[in-house]
Amino acid sequence: MKAWQEIKKLVTDDSGISAVEYALLLALIGAAIATAAYTLGTTVTTKIGEATTALNTGGS
Repeated sequence: MKAWQEIKKLVTDDSGISAVEYALLLALIGAAIATAAYTLGTTVTTKIGEATTALNTGGS
């Protein structure tokens, strides 16, 4: 009977749910930051390429 009570206690215990929620939130924030950094890096690379081309062709 003691084992059944322990299993029931584990099933109804929700203290670990907060940690899982925080981990998922952290993963989503990390993915958003990575996406933003990738997009910004691509944009900066494109603009530097355009500037280099303009300088090499005399700004035409």
